[in-house]
Amino acid sequence: MFMDHFAIINSRKRAIIALVHSFFFLGVAGLQLAISHAEPFSIRSEKVAAGIVLLVIYVIVTVVLLVLLRFSHCTKEKLYFAFCAASAGFGLLRILLGDPVLHANVLRVLLLSCAVFVGTGILRTHSTAAPAGEIQAR
Repeated sequence: MFMDHFAIINSRKRAIIALVHSFFFLGVAGLQLAISHAEPFSIRSEKVAAGIVLLVIYVIVTVVLLVLLRFSHCTKEKLYFAFCAASAGFGLLRILLGDPVLHANVLRVLLLSCAVFVGTGILRTHSTAAPAGEIQAR
């Protein structure tokens, strides 16, 4: 039964929060895909401060998502965090290496779309589950 329950996204409220985050970052990745070609990170760049901030953010987000992936239990939850962590990892690579032809961003949009799909399934699982009080009343 250990693999049948959610460890992190274990309530409807958490599923909604996760789904909102996924939609938001899908929108960000979609906007970047539409308007942005990333240059490789360089200390000699005129925008070095912004590059460092983005680099730190992507490192933190990627590490946090990998930790969440590690501690998740059921397959749906692991899949959700795997898609999110992979997307953040491609974002990190995009900051470091640049992406003049947008391959990394296409993958980010695809991965985040998959995360939204799985997150919707997780929300539906929590929405169709009977409330705890209803089970005890029977």
